[in-house]
Amino acid sequence: MKPYREALALPGLRSLLLVSVLARIPLTATGVTLTFYVVQDLGRGYGAAGLVGAAITVGAAIGGPLLGRLVDRRGLRPVLVLTAVAEAIFWSTAPMLSYAVLLPAAFLAGSLALPIFSVIRQSIAALVPAEQRRPAYALDSMSVELSFMIGPALATVGVTTISARLTLYLVGAGIVAAGVVLWLLNPPVRSASEAATGPQPRIARRQWLTSRMVAVFAVSTAATLVLGGTDVAVIAMLRENGDAGFTGAVLSVWAVASLVGGFAYGAVRRSFSPVALMGVLSLCTIPVGLGGGHWWLLCLALIPAGALCAPTIAATSDTVSRLAPAGVRGEAMGLHGSAVTVGIAVGAPLAGAVIDASAPLWGFAVTGAIGALVALAVLPIELRHRRADRTPTTTPT
Repeated sequence: MKPYREALALPGLRSLLLVSVLARIPLTATGVTLTFYVVQDLGRGYGAAGLVGAAITVGAAIGGPLLGRLVDRRGLRPVLVLTAVAEAIFWSTAPMLSYAVLLPAAFLAGSLALPIFSVIRQSIAALVPAEQRRPAYALDSMSVELSFMIGPALATVGVTTISARLTLYLVGAGIVAAGVVLWLLNPPVRSASEAATGPQPRIARRQWLTSRMVAVFAVSTAATLVLGGTDVAVIAMLRENGDAGFTGAVLSVWAVASLVGGFAYGAVRRSFSPVALMGVLSLCTIPVGLGGGHWWLLCLALIPAGALCAPTIAATSDTVSRLAPAGVRGEAMGLHGSAVTVGIAVGAPLAGAVIDASAPLWGFAVTGAIGALVALAVLPIELRHRRADRTPTTTPT
């Protein structure tokens, strides 16, 4: 517990993490709410609903780094104003739009989405010294897990008890409120020492977007691809076995395992390579489908992989914060967020296509195998840089 106590004692971190949980809940509710709205209110199929979600995802993947770069150059508050206004316009008009208009509007909304995930991680790097970031990012990763447990559940309750249309308004109001709270909190995006040096000269992208940084982004994408595929494969396997009623219980066990793993990761003193964590996560995912005969066996099979979810995402965030210079940290975190978003967007339909062509257990196996292959592909880069880090530098005499 000592690493957590030391991290939470740092000024500003406790309030930032509290705000991060509350601010992310409405964002995690958007997918479920839009899906219900398109299917129920607009009378379209799930494929059409998926296209709206994909439009937001693609927009967010493109807009995230651009907004991060704007934070680096103009500061946080102007970006929060821009994105909060864009969110207010979209969510206040979305319930009145036809499907043909909703689709491009969703893309624009995604490209100007409130950058809560990347801003929180950038602010953690500004508030927390490098040697204490592991527990801080572990807490952040656990807060993301909590948000994804609460947000979709609340959206489902809202849709089923009120209506999808009204729930859209409520989700939008929550997102705008999150932007206002962040604006009032105004967390730093640079540490006190970094800010004291004044304006920084522009850093060429080739100076910081190195092979090692690209490898971390690849690991981030692969990790969330595995997670997105696992989510779909779990649902498909339970439905095939007639255990669909236990879906919530199985996914909850998976999420709790992630929370426990994230807590343990933040409590240890030594560092872990995100490549190694993602590789083990992928290997543990491959055989999960073998436990699909009974829902409780599937729960047990998910625990090892689940325990590595939060640590892997936390490790990638920590590594990006260390590799990115302060002057471009917003853009780097935006790229990290895009990598995570792309992984989730690809993993779910990929697993779905594999399952449709074969069986649910192959959804786990194929996405896990892809993650393992990515880990093998970037491992030489990681090993080369680690050897370079250990090699002592000598000065000529």
